Amino acid sequence: MRKPYALLLSLLPTLLFLTLATPARAADNGGWSVYPVSSAVAARPYFYVSADPGQTIEDKVVVANKTDRPLTFRLYAADAYNTARDGGFAVKSLGEKMRGVGAWAELPRDRVTVPGRGTVTVPFTVRVPEGAEPGDHPGAIVALDERVEKGDGGVALGIQRAVGARVYLQVGGPTLPALAVENVRIRHDQPLIPGLGDSTATISYTLHNTGNVTLAPEVRLKASGLFGRTLLTRDLTKIPSQLLPGQRVRLTERWTAAPQLDWTDVRLTATAKNTKESATASFVAVPWLVAAVVAAAIAAAVWFLTVRRRSRGRPSRSGARGTARPATADPQTKIGQTSGA
Repeated sequence: MRKPYALLLSLLPTLLFLTLATPARAADNGGWSVYPVSSAVAARPYFYVSADPGQTIEDKVVVANKTDRPLTFRLYAADAYNTARDGGFAVKSLGEKMRGVGAWAELPRDRVTVPGRGTVTVPFTVRVPEGAEPGDHPGAIVALDERVEKGDGGVALGIQRAVGARVYLQVGGPTLPALAVENVRIRHDQPLIPGLGDSTATISYTLHNTGNVTLAPEVRLKASGLFGRTLLTRDLTKIPSQLLPGQRVRLTERWTAAPQLDWTDVRLTATAKNTKESATASFVAVPWLVAAVVAAAIAAAVWFLTVRRRSRGRPSRSGARGTARPATADPQTKIGQTSGA
């Protein structure tokens, strides 16, 4: 199971702080650095190699000590992944299951002592297996200081530091750039009374590299209201600069001044290396206090009309009691009276 070191501070007795090489400079934490041996042409900030299945690659890594005293490091190769928090480039810790560079790279020794202000060059070999999947297999060569740092009073903080030089290994074969936008969710917060407070929307989504090559994604957010009105168009910046193959990253984007009364459709469009995918979600912006008052008024009106209609259709009891029944004359009595006359 992949666990970002920063999240394990309260769970593990040791925590590894890892610094990795970037395209602009070697990996360096101020105490020591790790970087590839320079080529005859120029210095290399990271390892970038291509190999076919079954091929073996040989290279060398340099560990430089910037302190005045000797330092001993644990050397190991590791697979890389994107952190769940922000999509940053990270590597697996020592002892985790490795499937790529971490499993294929071989170092002649697992520990090295570097004198103060000195360097040590260590060769290593990457043996790509015959059945290796084509595409990118990123990783790193890591130099770990196994000492546990201590805080004030000599209390162990459970922190270890490490520096790693990135290894970008591409295995020959068909490549497939593919990207997906998944699980778009929107949380909308607004004031009870329109105009008396801010209305914000938090949009969360997952970027998923479903292909076998590293991608540099770009994401565009567009929000539309009723009748297709454009409410917002934005190029998102809080996205990983490199999304590694097979990796998922959960990201959020905050939208201030979101609508307070509208039906809003949100579309996220991700593009990278000739691939483009979109996903949508919607929310209804309604001032709930006003809506509750209107609903209560409508319910009261319906109740009043219903009661009034029923009262009109009911017969009046007082009118029935006050009406006298007309008398009916007896035909025989009338005839007798006539004859006597």
